[in-house]
Amino acid sequence: MSTKNDTLTVDDKKNLQSHENDSLKPNTEKDRTLGPFGYMSMWVGDGVNMGNMTLGASIIVLGVATLNAVQTFAAALVAIGIISIIFALNDRLGYRTGIPYVVQLRMSFGEKGTIISSLLRGVPAVIWYGIQSWIGATALNEIVKIASGGSIDNVAICFIILQSLQIVLSMFGFHAIKWVETVASVVLMLIIAFVAVVLLKDHSAVIADSWVRAEGSWGLPFFGFIMVFMGNYAAIFLSAADYSRELKSGISDKKRGLFYFLPIAISYGSVIVVGAMLATATGFTNPARALPALIDNTFITIFISAFIVFGSVAVNMVANIVSPTYVIQLFTKLDYKIAVIITGLLGMVSFPWLLVQDSSAKGLDMFVLIYSAFLGPLVAILLVEYYLLRKQKVNIKKLYEKDGQFAGSNPAAFTAMLIGAAAAFSFVDLAWIIGFIVAGISYIIISKYAFKGSRFKKDTIYENK
Repeated sequence: MSTKNDTLTVDDKKNLQSHENDSLKPNTEKDRTLGPFGYMSMWVGDGVNMGNMTLGASIIVLGVATLNAVQTFAAALVAIGIISIIFALNDRLGYRTGIPYVVQLRMSFGEKGTIISSLLRGVPAVIWYGIQSWIGATALNEIVKIASGGSIDNVAICFIILQSLQIVLSMFGFHAIKWVETVASVVLMLIIAFVAVVLLKDHSAVIADSWVRAEGSWGLPFFGFIMVFMGNYAAIFLSAADYSRELKSGISDKKRGLFYFLPIAISYGSVIVVGAMLATATGFTNPARALPALIDNTFITIFISAFIVFGSVAVNMVANIVSPTYVIQLFTKLDYKIAVIITGLLGMVSFPWLLVQDSSAKGLDMFVLIYSAFLGPLVAILLVEYYLLRKQKVNIKKLYEKDGQFAGSNPAAFTAMLIGAAAAFSFVDLAWIIGFIVAGISYIIISKYAFKGSRFKKDTIYENK
């Protein structure tokens, strides 16, 4: 239940410090744009894309299954279950109060400390925004070449067109996201269903022999794939408040958990399974090569390209635009639409055409490894702060006071984050869960003993009890 401290009226919102942008102030009921169907469609649209299909295909290495079908299903369900639980836990403050992730961070890191912690979510999102857009532009260029009979061939122009379209759509906020994701979820799931039917109809024997009946492993590879499956959502459920603040009120915690589990299980789970079957049937772990080998006709290029374009836009609209836009607003105090444009321009100048090259693969992998090591610790710190230290009692008005109790920074949070990240680097195969556990335990101990009473200006751990 909401408490007095975390409940804001419309008048309260109007009276908050003027240095905050309207989009960073708490959403009231009239501000919220998503009902249950729109909310679940958003997660379906986000889950169906070429990257997740490639992730499923990675289970098959040189024609040999690292996990068999049962192990793949089990790993996916465990990962999706954990994802849904963390989503439902971390989205609660945003859902109850309407605050975004960058404001939620102040609760643990303080206003000054939020600068660094927010960048750990915003910078990777901008990089992936550019990469996804470039991949989508490459696919769009293939469609244009076919439509023009080969007379038009320019990926850069397609990139500018696609990026401009995404910027314009994003300027309408979650109103646009709702409709884009609803359409994308239907189209993309139909494509996945079609591919699954073809695979089961024409390649069931080889799939059964090479994947279903494979020995696989219940050891470290199994748990490693759970971490990999979870890793695709690690950044998104970190900023769960950015999405839950848009969901209509009056929905219980259990139902919100289902709003994550069902659509993610349907979309993400099916894409992972289809990716594994596709690699088994064709021998290619790259779906862009596997799909033409599976369906040999003149329209396959358009089919694949449309899938990639829809998938790229759907992922960007949910995962890679909203959070960095809020981060930009946090730093610049600019209007939401202007911040969206800046986010899009940053995505354009992030050199995605270089990052997607094979020669850049090691550098990109290192970048992913580095920022991912901080995601588990960050989620752990937010959950420990809200549930264990503050007992779900947060004075939201004070989060917005420019020189209030959260004006400083919290050394306990930064220390725990660094300890958790160091532990994650030490156990790369299980990095997320190791960083999560170590940072969570460290934060409790450090907050209560090492930095007790000095977490923020005029703040103690137990002030809101």
